[in-house]
Amino acid sequence: MAAEKEYPMTIAGKQKLEQELEHLKTVKRKEVVERIKIARSFGDLSENSEYDSAKEEQAFVEGRITTIENMIRNAKIINEDETSIDEVSLGRTVTFIELPDGEEESYSIVGSAEADPFEGKISNDSPIAKSLLGRKVGEEVVVQTPGGEMVVKITSIK
Repeated sequence: MAAEKEYPMTIAGKQKLEQELEHLKTVKRKEVVERIKIARSFGDLSENSEYDSAKEEQAFVEGRITTIENMIRNAKIINEDETSIDEVSLGRTVTFIELPDGEEESYSIVGSAEADPFEGKISNDSPIAKSLLGRKVGEEVVVQTPGGEMVVKITSIK
């Protein structure tokens, strides 16, 4: 039997997943069941697009519940107190400047389960994070991205 995949995440990330799971189980699941019940009342299920749509949504919700339960069960909490403040690691926020004259950017490096680039949280599996992990303030790092190479200089780690 293959080993379960670990999902590194912060305590806040785990709590967010637990809240989503609770919402899916207590609210969303009931809404979908109600939609199915209403769609069934329309009669012939073979040509009932409302019924098909509700069943698809039910499959999505149940799949998401299973995924989140697995992520929570296999969560590996990142304890920021146990990581070095001197180097880029999971749970830390790194600020860097793209050289030669780019703007300053900051990202929190988190596990894939809680990555959200729009909130400044990037996965430890992303090209930028992979290049920065283990590096220190002042280092220049070559980052391989789908758009080509870029060179960044780390200015701070929090």
